[in-house]
Amino acid sequence: MDRNGEGRASLGHAAAGAPTPSRTAREHIERTERFAARNYHPLPVVLSGGDGAWVTDVDGRRYLDCLAGYSALNFGHCPPRLLRCAHEQLDRLTLTSRAFYNDQLGPFAEALAGLTGKDRVLPMNSGAEAVETAIKVSRKWGYVTKGVEAGRATVLTMSGNFHGRTTTIVGFSDDPLATDDYGPFTPGFTRVPYGDIRALADAIDDTVVAVLFEPVQGEGGVVLPPPGFLRELRELCTRRDVLMVADEIQSGLARTGRTFACDHDEVVPDVYVLGKALGGGLHPVSAVAADDDVLGVITPGTHGSTFGGNPLAAAIGHEVVAMLATGEYQERARVLGERLDTRLRELVGAGVLAVRVRGLWAGVDIDPALMTGREACEGLLRRGVLAKDTHGSTVRFAPALVATEDEIDLLVDALGDVLATARG
Repeated sequence: MDRNGEGRASLGHAAAGAPTPSRTAREHIERTERFAARNYHPLPVVLSGGDGAWVTDVDGRRYLDCLAGYSALNFGHCPPRLLRCAHEQLDRLTLTSRAFYNDQLGPFAEALAGLTGKDRVLPMNSGAEAVETAIKVSRKWGYVTKGVEAGRATVLTMSGNFHGRTTTIVGFSDDPLATDDYGPFTPGFTRVPYGDIRALADAIDDTVVAVLFEPVQGEGGVVLPPPGFLRELRELCTRRDVLMVADEIQSGLARTGRTFACDHDEVVPDVYVLGKALGGGLHPVSAVAADDDVLGVITPGTHGSTFGGNPLAAAIGHEVVAMLATGEYQERARVLGERLDTRLRELVGAGVLAVRVRGLWAGVDIDPALMTGREACEGLLRRGVLAKDTHGSTVRFAPALVATEDEIDLLVDALGDVLATARG
C-alpha cells in the first residue's frame, strides 16, 4: 500500500483519542524537562517515527502532523526520494568547509538560482542565519552601492514580524516573549505597521537600505497582507532605491500554492530569504538569493559559515529544487488548500471567529470565550491531530503537502469535534 493509502487506512485509529502518556512517554518527557533547557512548551506526546503526513509516538500511536515542522516538512516525514539522495551522499562526503570546492554546491547553487530567477545564492544553515545574512548584505549594499553614510544604514521591519531568535533579530520584534530581558539590542532598525504602505513611505529616508518583510506572517497566525500591498511595496522600493527583502522561510517553496508567496501578487523581491523546506526536513539548509549587483558586495572573508554549503546540505537542497521544478507540490498545496479553506469556514460562528488560508496554510482564530489556542491543540491531540497555537487563541495548520483530501477532512472534523465538545 502506498504512503498516502496507509494514512487513509489509519484515519479511524488516529481519530479515536489520545490516551494519557504511558510510563515510557512520561520518562522521556521527564528526562527532557530535566536536562534540556525549557525554551519550548511541547504538547505531551513523545514522537519516535514519521512517514508522510503521519507521525508515531513511543507507544505506537499515530497522529496526523498538521504542523509539519513549521513548514520544514513540506514533503512529509522521511520522503523516499530525499532519503535516497541523503543516503547516497552520506556514503560519499558530508563536510568540507568552504575552504575547498565540493562537487555538490555548484549544481545546487545553479538550480536554486534558476528557481528564484536570481544570479546567485549564498548558502547557510538555519533560517535565522539566512536572515542575519540578508541584513549584512543589505547594509553593505547600502554603503558600497547606494552610498549611505558609514554606520547609519537602516532596515525597515514590520509589526508582528517573526524572523528568528538571534539577538539582532529579536531586537526588532514587538513580542515581549522575544525581547524581555534580552537587551540591549542592535540599532539600525525601524518598525512600521504591517501592510501600511503610507507608513513605510514616510519612514524611508536617506539611511534606509532595505525593507525586510514576510509576504505571509506565519508565526503571527498566517496573517495575510492587504490586497495590493506587495505590489505597492515593490514599486516603492524601486522608486526609493531600497532593497525589497522577502523572508520566505516559512511561506516559500510551495507552501502557499505557488513556489513563493510573493508569486501570488506577481512580485519579485530583490532578495529571497529561504530555509526550512529547502532541507527537505532532513538537514538544516538555508540560503539568500539575489542578483550580482546585490550579492556581489560579499567578497572572500567578509561572510562565511563552516557548514553552509556543505556537500550533504547541497545534495539535499538540489533534490528539493528538482522536486519543486515539477510544480506538483505547488498544485497540491493549491488544491488541498481550497478544500481546507472551504471546510474551515464551515466552523465560523461555531467556535471559530475567523479563518485565514493561503495555500495549505491556515490560521484559525478560536473564540477566546470558549478556549485558548493551547486548549484547542490539546483537544486535537486527544483526537490524533497535532497542531500549534500562537498568540493566545489562534491555531495554525500546515499539513505536509503529501496529505490527502481525506486527511484534510480528518483535520477539520477533529477541530469541529473539539469545538462542539467545548460548547457542550
